[in-house]
Amino acid sequence: MASAQDEIKALISLLDDPDEMVFDQIRLKIESMGEEIIPVLEDAWEYQAYGILFQSRVENIIHNIQFDNVKADLGKWAATEEKDLLDGMLALAKYQYPEIDDDEIRALINKIEKDIWLEFHDGLTALEKLKVFNHIMFDVHGFEGNKKHYHSTDNSFINRVLESKKGNPISLAVLYLILAERLYLPVYGVNLPRHFILAWGDLMDFSLGDSDEPKILFYINPFSGGSVFGKRDIDAFLKELKLKPNPIFFLPCSNYDIMVRSMNNLIHSYEQDGQGHKAEEIRELQRIIKL
Repeated sequence: MASAQDEIKALISLLDDPDEMVFDQIRLKIESMGEEIIPVLEDAWEYQAYGILFQSRVENIIHNIQFDNVKADLGKWAATEEKDLLDGMLALAKYQYPEIDDDEIRALINKIEKDIWLEFHDGLTALEKLKVFNHIMFDVHGFEGNKKHYHSTDNSFINRVLESKKGNPISLAVLYLILAERLYLPVYGVNLPRHFILAWGDLMDFSLGDSDEPKILFYINPFSGGSVFGKRDIDAFLKELKLKPNPIFFLPCSNYDIMVRSMNNLIHSYEQDGQGHKAEEIRELQRIIKL
């Protein structure tokens, strides 16, 4: 009597059937088995001489299964109240790197967090804490803006940012935010056009007062080593872009907003790279978290 494993292998062997209707039925059945079937598919791709059509179909089926997993994970993320930023970025990274180890990524972040925490002590002012934070992140650990390959898709995936120590404005800001939250620092993302930045200040004071001035201590640019600037600099930047000032350009945004903008960057990078099909899949992921 044939085992379940033998039946699965027999099903996979039919993936090179020239009849598209037959193939679609087999594909749907295999994809319904979920990620547990991926090792068997990978083994068949590597060791079975079924030809180019077979290999191409196996690759597509594996991608479809993994893409379904990413959609499910991001759907769950969107349904949570806290919308943890690291959880969201890990789910997004698995679109391109499905086999990344979450625990390994968290361990790398824990190491940076500990190195910063060890340099903190009572009595430090906000600017002194910022100086320590920047020194550990940018000088000791060597993170920097990827100016040479600004539009690289890897700049949008947190695992690659941690490995390469390079990122774009929003990915470096995301790492900064994750670390700041763990260290109980009042740092928040700001959705400034063309350049994502951070704000430092008491969340209770993040509002527009009578003078229409946001009550923020200072702004931070992680892409330039954590440099500090003020509202006047944002005003000048907006004037250069010929944009009218808007409260959303100065005040904190949500983790949801950060995820949407990260995906926008990724869509642009894939389009720049001539991978329109991947850009369209990221748009599909955006639609999922917008539900």
